[in-house]
Amino acid sequence: MNRLAGFGFLGSFTSLGASACCVLPMLLMLAGVGGSWIAIFGQISAASFYILGATTLFIAAAWALAWRRGSLRRLARRLGASTIITGLAWAIALNEAGLNDYLISWM
Repeated sequence: MNRLAGFGFLGSFTSLGASACCVLPMLLMLAGVGGSWIAIFGQISAASFYILGATTLFIAAAWALAWRRGSLRRLARRLGASTIITGLAWAIALNEAGLNDYLISWM
């Protein structure tokens, strides 16, 4: 069960990275780091909603399994952190245009 919570935690960071695929290059350009390698983020953005959806399903399944097996008390902190990180990833993905506009205004 600990492994399942660990995979959920890893998946939530993966979804956070996938959702930040268009915001992250802007932040890097503002920091002065640039180059043609930033174009790779465009390929990641095509799959970001699939990754977010899969991560959300896996975390929901982890919560259900933890509740069913009676280990919710032991794993609640880890699963809660995964849920918060995935929620942040959804917030970034759904507000990407506004975030990009805000970052462009700083340039």
